[in-house]
Amino acid sequence: MNDYFGMAQLDTLASDVEAVQENAGVPAAQTVTSKGLNEETEGELVTVRNVTVGSKDNNGNFTAQDSEGPLTVKPQDSAWLESGKQYDSITGVIDYNFNEYKLVPRNVSDITEDSQAVKTVTADPDSGLVKAGTEVKLSSDTAGAEIYYTTDGSDPSKNSNKYTEPVKIEKDTVIKAAAVKDGMKDSAISVFEYTIQKEAVRIHDIQGETHTSPYEGKNVGDVEGIVTYAPDSSNFYMQDPKPDQNEKTAEGILVYKKGHGLKPGDKVKVSGQVKEWVLEGYSDKLSTDLPVTEINASSIAKEAGQSPLPDAIVIGKDRIPPNTIIDNDQFSLFDPMEDGIDFYESLEGMRVAVENPKIVAPQNYGELVVIPGSFDTNTVSGGVRAMENDFNPERLHIDINDESFIAKAGDSFKGTINGVMSYGFGNYKMLSSKNELPEFVPGATEREVTSIKAKKDELTIASYNVENFSAKDSEEKTGNLAKAIVQNLKQPDIIGLTEMQDNDGPADTGTTAADESYKKLIAEIKAQGGPEYSYTDIAPEDKKDGGQPGGNIRVGFLYNKDRVKLAPGTKGTATEAVGYEKGKLTANPGRIDPENPAFESSRKPLAAQFKFQGENVIVVANHFNSKGGDQPLFGKNQPPVLKSEEQRHKIAEIVNSFVKDIHKKDKNASVFVLGDFNDFEFSKTFDILKGNELKNMVDKIPSKERYSYIYQGNSQVLDHILVSKHLAATTKADIVHINSAFMEEHGRASDHDPLLIQTDFSSKNRICRILDEIGLPSDLCAKN
Repeated sequence: MNDYFGMAQLDTLASDVEAVQENAGVPAAQTVTSKGLNEETEGELVTVRNVTVGSKDNNGNFTAQDSEGPLTVKPQDSAWLESGKQYDSITGVIDYNFNEYKLVPRNVSDITEDSQAVKTVTADPDSGLVKAGTEVKLSSDTAGAEIYYTTDGSDPSKNSNKYTEPVKIEKDTVIKAAAVKDGMKDSAISVFEYTIQKEAVRIHDIQGETHTSPYEGKNVGDVEGIVTYAPDSSNFYMQDPKPDQNEKTAEGILVYKKGHGLKPGDKVKVSGQVKEWVLEGYSDKLSTDLPVTEINASSIAKEAGQSPLPDAIVIGKDRIPPNTIIDNDQFSLFDPMEDGIDFYESLEGMRVAVENPKIVAPQNYGELVVIPGSFDTNTVSGGVRAMENDFNPERLHIDINDESFIAKAGDSFKGTINGVMSYGFGNYKMLSSKNELPEFVPGATEREVTSIKAKKDELTIASYNVENFSAKDSEEKTGNLAKAIVQNLKQPDIIGLTEMQDNDGPADTGTTAADESYKKLIAEIKAQGGPEYSYTDIAPEDKKDGGQPGGNIRVGFLYNKDRVKLAPGTKGTATEAVGYEKGKLTANPGRIDPENPAFESSRKPLAAQFKFQGENVIVVANHFNSKGGDQPLFGKNQPPVLKSEEQRHKIAEIVNSFVKDIHKKDKNASVFVLGDFNDFEFSKTFDILKGNELKNMVDKIPSKERYSYIYQGNSQVLDHILVSKHLAATTKADIVHINSAFMEEHGRASDHDPLLIQTDFSSKNRICRILDEIGLPSDLCAKN
């Protein structure tokens, strides 16, 4: 079970689903009002009556109103609804995304404009290209209704042809049909246009030089192909044995047909309707993900014998993917040579391959993210960094459907991986088989130990996201976290922790205290030879700070009391705002503006004041709101809408204002701002956060080491430590790569790497480093 932005989601594989009864029927829809679209009806089938439909947004969401208030309706096809119309009823399933409940009709029959009228006539197959002799079936969802139709262009009446058997199409034909029933209004007239397919339609004709097929919604007949991959009994991919010479048109396509019974090498002719279908994805996939072109097959003719599979296109050799641009024209041009999103679309459904692939991220969800072996990596772990204008479109997701496969960044394969290009969960991906992988070659990537050496007069501060740690966690995770602090980080003086959970972890009991969670980690650190740390935090209000439901994640501090002291002061409360007066915090520790709406469902920054060898040191721990809800890089909206940024910008302004106030009252104050900021060093969030007061120590780290997290193969920095500008010259920084490139089997204890800094507070060293930085010689700094 997962929680997807507040909606419970069962995350499973198709192979884990067992049909226990076919055609068991659908539960009757319960009637609710707009106020009934809530958590109690989430995921259920409901009917809302007397609905007036308003405007439609760019994602196909309609505003609507019933007698008790507003609601949002999200049909799969926007043509099902018309703005300004009133409907007697709309039936659908209750979905939840982007912080609102939505009514999602399953098909056009779920929408009733007039309950006194007979349901409109539908046709199977629908309008489009058909073969001569195709039989069209007409139907209405109103029980007992009679259907009348014409084929001469006139409107149907009771004097027209009465439908009793399928209509055979022998030439280009327009069918007009209406349904009638005594005691009810006649249905609206439905129009179906059929064109006899005179020439063979090839797969590349259907795919076209575009993301949306020019044949969408039309029927095609006898489309030739060789079956290349069958992921299940209802779907298979086929490829044209007679490709054109146009690299912009894909030669493969997905076919949907329940119980198709086909295997790779079968040569077939497929007839059916062309659809653009969104495959697997998150609950908001219809508004965010690209569809895959498919033929919804009405019939399949299989030829005798087996055919050799078409040669695979070797990515990185036969076709070179763009290595910088995903999209730069909002789909206005189809340019596979320049845009990564167009490049992969031009291979949709086709056999593809990658030679000697380099793995750039740990295996996750049964997928490997790779680049061709001839391409260069640019991180010490053998990954590829996300940069301001480069999110690495050359990354290739390979779905081997094996979550037990152990691989880390820096590993590789000796040989070629073959598969079929598809799409799902916001990414193009190559469907392959774990049983056909070439020789696996373990790489040299190892978990690091910081290069920073402890010194008596220098303060070390770490930032570490411990990924939902609580007292209920396993001894293995606790041990791995403690080992990292003792050995890899060399026992920092102060550790800012993020994602510390309450004592009973995700159990939703109302508990918010985390004393047992801290004590468990502290005890293990000591058991492994580290110091006996003290801790401080402020427990959040129950379920007010986001994160895993019931876990009450928060930020907090561990500190080595033999090296630093928590300055005297009174601990603040969850709702009390900390300030800075007369050289000290008004609460220690204290939360920064905790009741500001900017922190809704997010963690509140925690400021604490410490004493280190006579120096007053203020450390602010942060965990900014996540990127959840942002649209995918390879999604249908270009550029992707990054809604989560707005909240981070507001939080950054608040934290910067807090630091600014401290520096206004004490220009020499030593302030450290650390944590998981869920944003990149080059983002607007950091322009706001830094202001004129702070410098980001991540900028000091060499580019090949500048990452603390790997997401979908992109190595990136989400964890940062900023310092007051006057401390920058005497501060070292190191990201210690022990988690992000690895799996739990390698010792990973979190999905983030910790970050460590060391600041020299001695007057001579501070002056000398500043002079050295600006290039001024000094006798004081001359080396003996």
